[in-house]
Amino acid sequence: MLGEKMGSMTCTAANKVLPTQGTLPKFEVAVQGSGTLAGVQVQTMSTYYAEMRADGSMYGELPNSGIVMAADGLATFRATGSGGMTEDGGSKFRGACYFETTAPSLMSLNGKAMIYEWDVDPSGNAQWEIWHWA
Repeated sequence: MLGEKMGSMTCTAANKVLPTQGTLPKFEVAVQGSGTLAGVQVQTMSTYYAEMRADGSMYGELPNSGIVMAADGLATFRATGSGGMTEDGGSKFRGACYFETTAPSLMSLNGKAMIYEWDVDPSGNAQWEIWHWA
C-alpha cells in the first residue's frame, strides 16, 4: 500500500552510452540535485545504469551508488526500476529504493522499502518522488 510521501527532489541527469552487450543499448546516468527527504533539505548524487530490453522497455539499477546529504550527515541508497523512453525523448522509471543512514534527521528511512517515480525530460531535467511502501 502506498504510504506517506517521504521525498521530492529536482535533479539533472546526464547520459553516457556504455558498450552494448549484443545489439541493445546500455546507458550510464549521472545525477545531481536537491530537495526534501524525510522532512529535511538534502542534496543528492548518484550514478545508475539503464539497459534496453528486446521489447523496448528498460531496466535500471543503482547498486548502492547513491548518496543523500543532510546538514547532520548522509545516507546511501540503492534502487531498481523499470520504465522506458517517452515519445518526447525523455524517460520514466518506476521502482523501489532503500536507504541506510546514521544521520539523526534521516533515521526514519532505515529499514523501510520506498517506491519512487523518476521522470526525466528531453533536456535532462528530472523529478524524483518517493513514498514509503507501507
